[in-house]
Amino acid sequence: MKFSSPELKSKLLEMFKWFHDFCVKNNLKYYMLAGTMLGAARHEGFIPWDDDIDVGMPREDYEKLEQILVGKQDKYILETPNSDSKDFFYPISKLYDTTTTLIENTKCKIKRGIYIDIFPLDGMGSTENESKQIYSKVKRKHNLLLTRTTGIRKGRSFLKNAAVVCARLIPGFILNKKKILKNLSYISKTYNYDNSSLCGTFFGAYGFKEIINKDVIGKPTIYKFEGLDVYGVENANEYLTSVYGDWRKLPPKEKRVSHHDFIDCDLSKPFI
Repeated sequence: MKFSSPELKSKLLEMFKWFHDFCVKNNLKYYMLAGTMLGAARHEGFIPWDDDIDVGMPREDYEKLEQILVGKQDKYILETPNSDSKDFFYPISKLYDTTTTLIENTKCKIKRGIYIDIFPLDGMGSTENESKQIYSKVKRKHNLLLTRTTGIRKGRSFLKNAAVVCARLIPGFILNKKKILKNLSYISKTYNYDNSSLCGTFFGAYGFKEIINKDVIGKPTIYKFEGLDVYGVENANEYLTSVYGDWRKLPPKEKRVSHHDFIDCDLSKPFI
């Protein structure tokens, strides 16, 4: 089920404001990434046909956020790859709205609320060769995890769906999802963020395009997003050109659709 509505975006904006204020209060750095950064730069808000919020935090700030928030029960809760939850298999953190219910179309039908994706921004070394080597190493592990957690979907190639089916036949004690997550986190921290010239997220939708010179990410810079003042990358043009190419040009009408696949979304029913 493709789901998008003004009510959903309104709820996400409430969460985004809370997250921004929390980070400012606790001196934590974050940046809008990917489609959220694109929306801010091109539309001063959501991409009209999209309905999510993606942010990234330098690894040190990302881990501080976890230390402060994990275990606290409030309207918003944070889950991370270190979560004890048996059904949480993401290599990134998610901030959930507990007053809502959302079930995504994955192998494990994870019942949570609507969310903000929070990506760790890691160091990628100081040369293109270093960044490609570490990215490839993490990508192989991440692809292995995806075969264990993703659902079979229409529109995906036969070979990819076949790989998902085959991976399900491997016993959990041989291919343990939680162990893969821990290993992913360990490898991702190979290069220190502050000492690297290149940085980015290993787990974005646009692959190696999201690896970029750290000066482009720069200092958190205020942008307008649906009337909110929130932080994005310092050099938006160079970042977005790296990820999207001619980012100012709108895609064809047939591609102006949300890529999120929900089984259920209830904005008035708490998932807890």
